[in-house]
Amino acid sequence: MKISIVADSHDNLATIQKAITWLNKEKIKILLHCGDVCSPSTLKEIAKLFKGKIYLSFGNVDGDLSNMLEPKTKGKFKNVVFCGDSGKITIAGKKIAFCHFPLTAQGLAASKKYDFVFYGHTHRPWEEKVGKTRLVNPGTLAGVFNKATFAVYDTRTDKLELKLIERL
Repeated sequence: MKISIVADSHDNLATIQKAITWLNKEKIKILLHCGDVCSPSTLKEIAKLFKGKIYLSFGNVDGDLSNMLEPKTKGKFKNVVFCGDSGKITIAGKKIAFCHFPLTAQGLAASKKYDFVFYGHTHRPWEEKVGKTRLVNPGTLAGVFNKATFAVYDTRTDKLELKLIERL
C-alpha cells in the first residue's frame, strides 16, 4: 500500500491540485497532512479532490481550521480525520506518527514507539534516523522557500520517495 505525506500546503491551490491529481492517478488512498493547510476553503478543496482518506494534524497557521472548521464540519467531510496537534496510525503493520512541529516530532521519534514520524513547518525535505525511527519532513507542498514537494511511502517495499511537483 502506498501513502502520501504532505505538509505546508499554504493555500497554494495550483500545487495542491497537481499533487492530488497525481495521487488519484496512482490510486493512493491515504494522505497524511502535517499541518498548515491554512484556510477552511482550501481544506474543503482538498477533501473534494482527493479520492481517499485524509488524516490532518494542525499547524501554526491553521487557527481557523482547529478553532472554527473542525467543530463546524466534524462528520461533514467523510474522508477527513482531524487529529489535533498530532496523529497516530498503523498502516500495514507500520506504526506512524505525524505532526507539524519539529520538536514534537523529535519527541515522538525519541519515544521509540514508531517506525516513522512525519512533520512539517521547516518547508525543507529532511530525513534522519532516531534509533529505529525514520524522522521525515516531506518539504512544502506550496513551494514556499523551497521547491514544492511531498513524499510517498510504499509499505510493501519499505521505500520512501520525495516527489517534486515540477516533475509530475
